[in-house]
Parts: sequence; C-alpha cells; structure tokens
Amino acid sequence: MLLVDSHCHLDSLDYENLFQGPEEVLKRARESGVTHLLCPGVDFESFPRMYDMIRDLPHVWGAAAMHPENITPDNKDWEDAVLEEFLSRDKIVAVGETGLDFVCTPETRSIQEESFARQAVIAERMHKPLIIHARGSAARCLDILKGVNFQDAGGVMHCYCDTVDVARKSLDMGLFISISGIVTFNKGENVREVCRYVPLDRLLVETDSPYLAPVPKRGKPNEPAFVSYTAKTVAELKEVTYETLCNTVSRNFEECFRVTLD
Repeated sequence: MLLVDSHCHLDSLDYENLFQGPEEVLKRARESGVTHLLCPGVDFESFPRMYDMIRDLPHVWGAAAMHPENITPDNKDWEDAVLEEFLSRDKIVAVGETGLDFVCTPETRSIQEESFARQAVIAERMHKPLIIHARGSAARCLDILKGVNFQDAGGVMHCYCDTVDVARKSLDMGLFISISGIVTFNKGENVREVCRYVPLDRLLVETDSPYLAPVPKRGKPNEPAFVSYTAKTVAELKEVTYETLCNTVSRNFEECFRVTLD
C-alpha cells in the first residue's frame, strides 16, 4: 500500500526540539504507512537549503516557487532564469508553492498577481504542475490561470478550504484538489462538503506540516506521519476502504506530478 504526503515543509520542522533530523521524520512517516513526500519551496533564498536537505532522501520530491506571502517590493523583480534553474534540478517536480494570499498579505495583492502569472507561464513552458496556495483568493487564482495557457502544466489546489463551486471550476480546469487536516476540524464542514463532492480520482491528501495537525493531533506540530489521520477521514467521507483511498490518491499523485512511485 502507498500513501503520499503531497505537501509538507520538511525544511521547517523543529530539528532542535522534536526531531534529530529529516531521516527521523521519514522513519516516523514510514511507521505510519506514509511512503512518499513532496516538499515545496517558498522563496528563492531558502530553496538551496531545502534542496540540499531533500536531494539524497529516498522517496522525497521537491518543488520551487515564490510563495505569495514572501513576495515583496524588494524581490518582486525576480528573474525567470533563477526559477527555471531551480526547476531543472533533479527531483524538483513542480512550481510551488505559488498563488495568492489576500488574507495574510492583502497589501501586496498587485505584485502577488503579477508573480503568480509569471510562475504559471514558466510552469507551462517547463511542463511542471503548479502547487497553488489560494487563501481568500481561489476565484482570482482561477481567473489568472484562464489568461495563461497552462493546460499542459496542470496542478493542484493545495490545502483546499474554499467552496464547492470553486472546486467545481478548479476541476473543470483540470486541477486536482488536495485535502489537509482541516477536514478533521470541528469547523471544517466546508472542507468535508468539498471532499464528498470531488471525485476520488481528483483528490490528494497532505499535512502542510508543520501546520494544521489533524485531529487527534490538533494543537501539536504537524509532521508527515500524521497524513494518515487525514486519509482515514477522507476514506470515511468517500465511503471507501482506507487501502483504496491510499492507493487511489497515490496514483493521483503520480498523474499530477508525472512521477512513478516505487
């Protein structure tokens, strides 16, 4: 049986107090049945350190992008060639995490939109899927993608927490929907509704660790091992066995990110 944590910030876990190193995190994940991981980048400055961490780890892939919360007037004029070089490296399979955040950083909306559009163009050019962060902005993300020829790139709406209607529009554009630990929260009924709606063959699961630990680990630092709790909840909502859910979302991961799980 396979199970992929399709979005975890392995380089942001607490290696001073909780883990001795990423190898311990992977060991704990395997013990929970989590076999593969994807670690997205969040800015160009930290990407090299993240890449050095994951490049020799088995069954771990990475992504590179400028996160919308990290785009500023000082770095908004980043060069396409820098991102393209990152994306050309071994094990880097996606442009992510990119997108728009109108909740945490609404003051940079205009430069976020410009940056996201540029990254979508690069994703299409390099045939790499997009990992889309859309907080308070999912509809606008889709509007921008409509103006960019990105169909060959495809991608995923990461940590989905919007409406069924936006999920439908995302699916119509060929995107996958990724479900995080929010689906287990008391206040996560909208995510449960979306989970019931989205076809099983278009779903992914993730931790977004170290954030958003699922019930029963709510309030603790999240880690890839905990994606199993999210997967169990999704299996219940989809009325399939846990094994079926795990194997299906793993095949979906292969399709979305054009990799082969071994």
